[in-house]
Amino acid sequence: MNENEICSLLGIEYPVIQGGMAWIADAELAAAVSNAGGLGLIAAMNSNGEQLREQIRKAKELTDKPFGVNLMLMSPYIDEAVQVVCQENIQVVTTGAGNPAKYMAQLQEAGVKVICVVASVALAVMVERMGACAVVAEGCESGGHVGETTTMALVPQVVDAVNIPVIAAGGIADGRGLAAAFMLGAKAVQMGTRFLTAKECNVHENYKQKVLAAKDRDTIVTGKTLGHPVRALKNRMTRDFQEKEKDPNTTPQELEAMGAGALRRAAKEGDVRYGSCMCGQIAGLVNSENTCQEIIEGICEDAERRIQEIYGENCVSV
Repeated sequence: MNENEICSLLGIEYPVIQGGMAWIADAELAAAVSNAGGLGLIAAMNSNGEQLREQIRKAKELTDKPFGVNLMLMSPYIDEAVQVVCQENIQVVTTGAGNPAKYMAQLQEAGVKVICVVASVALAVMVERMGACAVVAEGCESGGHVGETTTMALVPQVVDAVNIPVIAAGGIADGRGLAAAFMLGAKAVQMGTRFLTAKECNVHENYKQKVLAAKDRDTIVTGKTLGHPVRALKNRMTRDFQEKEKDPNTTPQELEAMGAGALRRAAKEGDVRYGSCMCGQIAGLVNSENTCQEIIEGICEDAERRIQEIYGENCVSV
């Protein structure tokens, strides 16, 4: 694993990055992923500066391995979050939901490696020019905010367009997905949905059980009319939202109000009927609760076995 470009860049053992899921990716999950040899991420979206600092310091107590912070650029606290990341000597951040240009110089001057989540080739090329050290090419199969292009189509096009390492995300939850990502030219994978059912994940048990019970057609994308579509598990909230989107009399403000606080209701309060259970299409393959170590080691061992079945025992280790 240490020959892998992303592993070398980030100082991790396995080419697996945990998604920065708002209201879910806390210090305990990030530390567990990092202790298992991957790269854990703390989500900064729902935290002001001091709340984020508290989570970072807690993670430092729980692990001596590298971990990072996910910066959601649309967060009202983004300026505070960037400042705290620099002050706390965080080594790597991922960015999403916006253009990171405003913060690139500040982060780079602090020695932070910036990995940008992208949903298009154009954005991948742009952030490479800004100085990103890698990109996460995230297909529309993923949970949460999504683009329009599938992982299978997006990843190889991004690989061909940039000279920095590409990390694949969206629709990956097992060794087959990791092996496929390597075949597409990616150097690592980022997974969110698979870690929702990790034993160390503090998401509400109702949410976790809903993911475990999900089938292949149990997710839906809403919010397209607002310009920021979101994939989540089907429930009363998503059905009501979809009906409102179809109604020409519904205003954007009404739709925004319907979605406000919905993820927190599901993730923290356990309201899986009227909350937003953000989740990827791969949920149908996520049917067991495991430790982060079991998840990461199992996926990497399975991927290596499958690659060896195709290329033989002399192939390069993943």
